[in-house]
Amino acid sequence: MKTSSLFQKKTVLSFEIFPPKRNAPIETVYKTLDELCDLHPDFISVTYGAGGSENCASTLKIASDIKNKYHVESVAHLPCINLTKEDVLKMLEEFKAEGIENILALRGDPVPDLEPKKDFRYASDLVAFIKEHGDFDIIGACYPEGHTEAENMVTDIIHLREKIDAGATHLISQLFFDNQCFYEFLEKSKIAGINVPIEAGIMPVTNKKQIERMVTLCGASLPSKFAKMMSRYEHNPEALRDAGIAYAIDQIVDLLAQGVDGIHLYTMNNPYVARKICEAVQNMITEK
Repeated sequence: MKTSSLFQKKTVLSFEIFPPKRNAPIETVYKTLDELCDLHPDFISVTYGAGGSENCASTLKIASDIKNKYHVESVAHLPCINLTKEDVLKMLEEFKAEGIENILALRGDPVPDLEPKKDFRYASDLVAFIKEHGDFDIIGACYPEGHTEAENMVTDIIHLREKIDAGATHLISQLFFDNQCFYEFLEKSKIAGINVPIEAGIMPVTNKKQIERMVTLCGASLPSKFAKMMSRYEHNPEALRDAGIAYAIDQIVDLLAQGVDGIHLYTMNNPYVARKICEAVQNMITEK
C-alpha cells in the first residue's frame, strides 16, 4: 500500500526506527519491532546509516520484514549524498523485489572524510529520479524552523515546493518542540502552494545528551518550558523520561486538536515510550 492513500481515511500515526549499529546483530531490532507493531501504527519508516551498501542491506531487510512478516506498511529511507544513479537504480530494483512501495527521499548529511557523489545535489533531484524510474510513493522531509543550511525560511520553502513539483506525495517534518513553529510553517507552506499531507515529527525526550545532540544537528529551538524541564530533571533519568513523555503527549494532543494530518513518532527504538504515548492519545486518532 502506498502511504499517501492513508491520509484520505484517517489521521495517520507512524513510527521511525533505525537498524542496529555496525557489527551489532540485526536481530536486536526485532524485539523492538514485536512491541511497536502491537501498537498498530499506519506505517514504520527505517533509517539508513552513513555510507555504503551494508547500510542499505539492513534497511532493506528490516523494511521488508515489517511489511512481509509483521504486515505493517513500511517506508525505506534513501539518502542520496553518497550514492550514484547506478546505486539508486540497484536499490530501487531491490525495493521493488521485496514489495516495498514507499521511499523517504533525502539528501542526507555529509560524512567526514567521505567525498560526496555528484549525481544528486538536492533531495528534489532524487525525488525526480525515483519518479522517473519506478512506481513508488515518494516522501519528502521538511523543516518547520528551516533547514540548517538554508539561507532563510522563504528559500527553504521554495526548495520544499521543488520536492513536491518533482513528485513527493507527502512530507514528514523534522522534530520540533514548539507547536507554534509548526503551525506557522504549515501556513507558509499553504501560501507556497504545498497542499500534500504533512506529518508532524515528534521526538520524546529520554535523556538530556540525546536531545542536545539532535538539536545541534537539526537546529530545533527549545521553548523555556522544555528547557526548564530538562534542567530540573537532568540528574533523575526516570523523572526526565516521564516528563519527556508527558511533554510529547501534550504536543500531540494539541496537534490532533488542530487537525494535523498525522504524527510521526521518532521512537529511538524505545517501545516503552511509544506505548505510553499511544495509550494516551489512541482515542484521539480519528477517521475522516
